[in-house]
Amino acid sequence: MEQLKAIIVDDEESARDVLESLLTRFCPEVVVTAKCANIPEAVEEVARMKPDVVFLDIRMPQYAGFEIVNFFPSPDFDIIFVTAYEEYAVRAFEVAAVDYLLKPVDIDRLKLAMGRVKPQRGMPRAEGQMAMLSDALEGKPVNKIMVTDKGHQHILEVDAIVAIEAMESYCIIHAATRKYTVSKNLKHFETTLAGLDAFLRVHKSWMINKAFLVHYSRSELTIHLKTGLVARLSKYKKAEFESAITR
Repeated sequence: MEQLKAIIVDDEESARDVLESLLTRFCPEVVVTAKCANIPEAVEEVARMKPDVVFLDIRMPQYAGFEIVNFFPSPDFDIIFVTAYEEYAVRAFEVAAVDYLLKPVDIDRLKLAMGRVKPQRGMPRAEGQMAMLSDALEGKPVNKIMVTDKGHQHILEVDAIVAIEAMESYCIIHAATRKYTVSKNLKHFETTLAGLDAFLRVHKSWMINKAFLVHYSRSELTIHLKTGLVARLSKYKKAEFESAITR
């Protein structure tokens, strides 16, 4: 069994001990090489131990957990956030992080998170990923998202996304210059882009950027976009769509 080295960073000793115990019992492939109470300690241990994954509490004295990225411009480890604050965890995961765990840690979620770390190892990282993660956790508006297509991570400008098309458990992101096939469902992107007026869910299989709208057909229930792409419009979304594009 291939082993993964892990470091746990949490200002509460009991939380560090509980997570180590869960990893030892339920994730035998994981070896905890260090437990740290703060970011300065973690920076030293990461440099020394070269872990595969770092479990980070978000809210800690002196430094927030995500600030570890400021010490490693090109990190070669994955991050799993462990937090009691779901709104922070969701933003981190959707925008840039590998995964998150909510306290108290659920065993099945822990196993799932570790299963996601393994495929990430050795994957090329997008330049600027960590800076984007930091921005997202600081509550700045989402203007970029990270996607993985064919083993490569890409940071996309949100304004360049024309539409997102669902294909079973996958999505095709239609950008202005190319397409990306991503193993996420449409609900994932609906959550990620929530609050951005430009994006409209117009069908169970389509989300569009109304900035690229050319015209639509009421009779055929189709939406024509500037790149030549034609999206479908649900009859149940028609009234909402018409209201959104006339605001």
